[in-house]
Amino acid sequence: MKLKHLMGATVLAVGPLCGSMAFAQDIAECENCSDSMVLMSWGGAYQASQTAAYAEPYAALTGVNITWDEGSNEAVAKLRAASEAGNMTYDLIDVEGPDSQRACDEGLAVEIDFDEQLAAGADGSTPTADFGPSIINDCFVPQIVFSTTFGYRTDIAEWNGAVPDDLCDVFDLTTFPGMRSLESRPKKNLEWALLCDGVAQADLYDVLSSEGGVDRALAKLDTIKNDVIWWSAGAETPQLLADGEVVMGSTYNGRLFAAAAEQGQPIATLWDWQVFDFDGWIVPEGLDEARMNRVMHFLNFATDTQRLADQAKYISYGPARASSQPLVSTHATLGIEMAPFMPTNPANQKNFLVNNIEWWADNQDEVEAKFQAWLSQ
Repeated sequence: MKLKHLMGATVLAVGPLCGSMAFAQDIAECENCSDSMVLMSWGGAYQASQTAAYAEPYAALTGVNITWDEGSNEAVAKLRAASEAGNMTYDLIDVEGPDSQRACDEGLAVEIDFDEQLAAGADGSTPTADFGPSIINDCFVPQIVFSTTFGYRTDIAEWNGAVPDDLCDVFDLTTFPGMRSLESRPKKNLEWALLCDGVAQADLYDVLSSEGGVDRALAKLDTIKNDVIWWSAGAETPQLLADGEVVMGSTYNGRLFAAAAEQGQPIATLWDWQVFDFDGWIVPEGLDEARMNRVMHFLNFATDTQRLADQAKYISYGPARASSQPLVSTHATLGIEMAPFMPTNPANQKNFLVNNIEWWADNQDEVEAKFQAWLSQ
């Protein structure tokens, strides 16, 4: 694979996008590259931040046609199907950490030479040093640190002034009556259920690995199952909250920011035991040379210091590069400080979890089948 990544383009990439005609000319050049890309992501506020921060600027500079598929919640299944059919219709796929590990383990994603194929940090650091621990495997190109947590309505009269400030308030139907919303997948739900069933954080995955451990988590979830609306797309909980169909529900912290800060909905965030995760790109196996060249050219641009800092101006997810952190301050249009809305703000991470990526990569399919069977009962 022959890529054209000019050193001048990398250096100029840390400044304003329109600050250098030389940069515009350099990034516009892509040797033997396809003229279109299909990017898979999650839709909603997160995909909008990707579009504003780097997809539209890249398209403006290069003329490439970018289309989006909002199917990342089923990314591995879609990858498997496309691979088996011998027809890879996706050029680049946004996934969470565990799904990237599964795709990498199954040979569905390309391994990346980070220091050779990605842009250096604005401070001169190598990509591997700049991304640091967010590089969780050889196939995963990190973008952001996000969390899945709970939002709740701030105007529920039946709560008599009580405010949920503890994860286990989700399971308290007496103090906080009303419908909840939870994702129709086991990840995070099982950990939260066990925490509220008295399991210590350090023991969560030992319990889940033990005989009856998953059943124990499902039994805890049984206590609220009749009061739950199950979601599959991240946009559902904010809409359910806004419509008053649920009083609290899980979703990505950026979705809650968009609903509260941007749309003015009476919604607040419950940060207790938020679940941190990394989100980033994987490149599917099966691309021809021209498509691969285009994807890697785009990745070099879209994951540089400035572009990841720009993304954090549109959504409350922390950029994965250390060199991007000092460049983020206020929201691009609202002008408000973003720190209070970041999952990595010390005030918001008194209690937090990090997904055990290896455990989920090893157990996802079996636990998913068990969870779906439980849901259907």
